[in-house]
Amino acid sequence: MSYIVFLALLLLITLLGCYWMVESNRRKAIEAEKKRFNQRVKEINNDFKDKLIDFSEGKLIRPKNISRLSMITSNYFVVQAHNEENLTYLEYISDLLINTIMMEASKAQGPEQIDQLADRLQYFMAELPYNGIEYNKAFYQEALPSLIEVIKYQPPTDLQDDQPPAQSTPAPNDSYQENQLSELSKA
Repeated sequence: MSYIVFLALLLLITLLGCYWMVESNRRKAIEAEKKRFNQRVKEINNDFKDKLIDFSEGKLIRPKNISRLSMITSNYFVVQAHNEENLTYLEYISDLLINTIMMEASKAQGPEQIDQLADRLQYFMAELPYNGIEYNKAFYQEALPSLIEVIKYQPPTDLQDDQPPAQSTPAPNDSYQENQLSELSKA
């Protein structure tokens, strides 16, 4: 009987030790995943700030506006869940903004076009929210992509080219044919 108690106690201790080790490994894996996630967020924020500094040196944005623009990435997880899908979207939206600015800067041929791009960027920054809580999912999914489109150069449209040609008044013969067609359709 004492052997059975001893074996049961030994089995219980072994099971408890195995559970403790498995649970410890699970916690370490979760912690490592959190660290990896936070490291990726930090890398995105740092890369974004580095690009903004480059744009500042290129006279596209003012140095004082770097912090305002960096709020786009730094406030992303203020009201959003920390998950892989949101992290992927943060990478996408930050790359979209940076690539749009770089593409527009590469299109600019002279100082006048650089100034126009800087003005569009000023308008873009003026439309950004001021409070961290306003950087929510609706802002990132709906408002920010349309704001990024504002940065893109839209050539001025010439109103004369867009107006349809003036309608000519039908010749008397045309109105006669129209009257006959309407009478035939009534019959």
